[in-house]
Amino acid sequence: MMKAATTGLAAGMALGFAGYFGGFWAFLLVLVLGAAGLIVGLVMQGDLDLRTRRQR
Repeated sequence: MMKAATTGLAAGMALGFAGYFGGFWAFLLVLVLGAAGLIVGLVMQGDLDLRTRRQR
């Protein structure tokens, strides 16, 4: 399992490459898809329960 610092480094490098080679919209797309992947991963891991957030 990767540590949080390693995961953050990989995400930052991916965003950097997307911004440098693809421009602003590629950077934004990678950022949004990365955030969506993070949310899905947290839900599947059990660290984020969306049912409690919907009941408010």
